[in-house]
Amino acid sequence: MRLRPVDLARPHGLSTQAVRNYEEAGILPAAERTESGYRTYTPLHARALATFLALLPGHGHRTATGIMRAVNRGAADEAFLLIDESHAQLLEDRRTLRAVESALRDLGPETGESGPPGSPAATATATFIGPLADRLSIRPATLRKWEAAGLVRPRRDPLTGYRVYGEADVRDARLVHQLRRGGYLLEQIAPLIGQVRTVGGLAPLEAALTDWRARLSARGRALLTGAAELDAYLRKREETQAHPPELSTPDGSP
Repeated sequence: MRLRPVDLARPHGLSTQAVRNYEEAGILPAAERTESGYRTYTPLHARALATFLALLPGHGHRTATGIMRAVNRGAADEAFLLIDESHAQLLEDRRTLRAVESALRDLGPETGESGPPGSPAATATATFIGPLADRLSIRPATLRKWEAAGLVRPRRDPLTGYRVYGEADVRDARLVHQLRRGGYLLEQIAPLIGQVRTVGGLAPLEAALTDWRARLSARGRALLTGAAELDAYLRKREETQAHPPELSTPDGSP
């Protein structure tokens, strides 16, 4: 059965140009051409398109494209590796969320109070930009960027001018780091950090954590949906390779 680009595009609300772009990107198998040069597709192409669109929510465009390219050139193991990496990243993100929740549970009105600059409490917990960056496995430039955005507020040593991070500053840096890992933008994090500074507890972040948890669950479900579609596509490819279909026009005539 021959299908036109519009036959693939219409059910998904896509343009015919998008279908052609997907083919050129290797997301769809190469189309046959009529004598006049027009592309003709088959139900296998329709299945490939549906599979790619199902993979997108869980894997993102780059990985979903890589999966389809690998499958279409017969390198299924490469596709499975990409899928494994997406699941591993989701697991890491779940662990990150738990780490954020655990860190925030430790926050209270009395936690993170390093005292006035120069006080014994502040001096005992103070650290500098290099050691803090190493502790968070980030670059010092990242901490300076967060400072410019108002997310961390280290004091300056009056003699050396060096940044000095007290206990509350370290807390804020840890929270920013974890929330960035969770996919939040700096402008989204700023009001959350401000609320934590004001009330010093978990309550201001409960809505954000609930949203984050829901997004991880949705991604997990999307990975399952994408896997089911990919399995169906692989089966269709195997069937097509074993029994090549006789092509016909969209109206069913040969």
